[in-house]
Amino acid sequence: MSKPIPYSYICSNVYSSNSQKMNKKYILLTITIFVLVQNVFSQTVPGEAQSKDIAITEATIHIGNGTMISKGTIIFSKGKISYVGTNPSINDNTIQIQAQGKHVYPGFIATNSSIGLQEIEQVKATNDEYELGEFNANVRSIIAYNTDSKVLPTLRSNGVLLAQVVPQGGRISGQSSIVQLDAWNWEDALVSMDQGIHLRWPYFNRPQSEENKSNSYNKQIQSIKDFFDEALAYQKTSHESQKNLRYEAMQGLWQGTKKLFIHTSAAKTIQHAVNFANQYGLKVVIVGAEESWRITDFLKANQTEIVLSETHNLPFREDDDYDQPFKTPRLLQAAGIPFCLGLNGFWQQRNLPFQAGQAVALGLDYEQAVQMISLAPAKILGIDQYCGSLEPGKDANIIISNGDALDMKSHEIIRAFIQGREIDLNNVHKELYNKFNTKYQRINSRK
Repeated sequence: MSKPIPYSYICSNVYSSNSQKMNKKYILLTITIFVLVQNVFSQTVPGEAQSKDIAITEATIHIGNGTMISKGTIIFSKGKISYVGTNPSINDNTIQIQAQGKHVYPGFIATNSSIGLQEIEQVKATNDEYELGEFNANVRSIIAYNTDSKVLPTLRSNGVLLAQVVPQGGRISGQSSIVQLDAWNWEDALVSMDQGIHLRWPYFNRPQSEENKSNSYNKQIQSIKDFFDEALAYQKTSHESQKNLRYEAMQGLWQGTKKLFIHTSAAKTIQHAVNFANQYGLKVVIVGAEESWRITDFLKANQTEIVLSETHNLPFREDDDYDQPFKTPRLLQAAGIPFCLGLNGFWQQRNLPFQAGQAVALGLDYEQAVQMISLAPAKILGIDQYCGSLEPGKDANIIISNGDALDMKSHEIIRAFIQGREIDLNNVHKELYNKFNTKYQRINSRK
């Protein structure tokens, strides 16, 4: 368990195991044991700040904006990219990384993730992604983000260097933030704080009783409208003496500093959600959007952004084409819909580049597939001015792969940089592989 265990949690378990109060010595001993057990597992150390200019030369550079440079060079200094092209001027003091035959990409960005909030799904004490209640606009995911999670190194090893950390549960789950995945604490990790409010739109399925189901759906919609009306009225008045934290958190939606992320899948509910957001004049992003390909004209007319659900999925409807999830990115791209690819959960985010690659096999251009997990999410999240692509002036979030990073067969990330810092690519999976590879090598040598 990588998350620190609260003192109160340990004490409550110690006391409940015995009807009589334990003495202070025993409690301190218990805490010491827990700390020692946690420290048995090695932790990766965040990289040191970039001290010298670095040039990656002779590489195939995938810019992230839909273009590619063959045999190109990228130079970065003090954490920022200073040059990308084929005719560089390299100083003698610059560290050169020869990357002939290798591929260079911008760091991939995981959207709609719960990384850092979950560790072991079946161990309740390691999960901190939910809060009680229906309308939790004031909940902030960033303060619960755990930089010591064992899951983070597995993502970095596959090229995922930034992530949107999203709270779960309730009707309004709370506020998401953007982090980079190599930090000492959440303050160091922070890229963009509280940039979105997440609304879980009600389901509308074909019911046994259409009237009852419709009433239930409409009642849920009405409760959402009531909350938004109250929040809108609140932000129009002064509340210096007594503040409502839920409504305070909503003010950024009308001030333009936050986006409304509405989680829904069906074509009908997507239309309902977009029309709802339009009533309040809000910037809206639809998350999931499995049936977005059915209503591209509507989405384009409303300038709606999409965080598309994973391609490795079953079709949304039984009578859809079996490969519809793989084709949807191509259809959205052809229709001119701004979208990116997002996966649910936390450890699953390591498969983000492979799911993007799957869309290439069903017609999406390769560089567009790279874009939908780099610059496209950066634009939707509002951080594209300093990351998401390999362009001068942006953060040096860079990965170098021996092969195609979107293909699990040839994918091999050999070096990675976050804001110019070279990061440790070791993880628990590699440690276990090396451990048991050594074991069986020894066994075979005895035969």
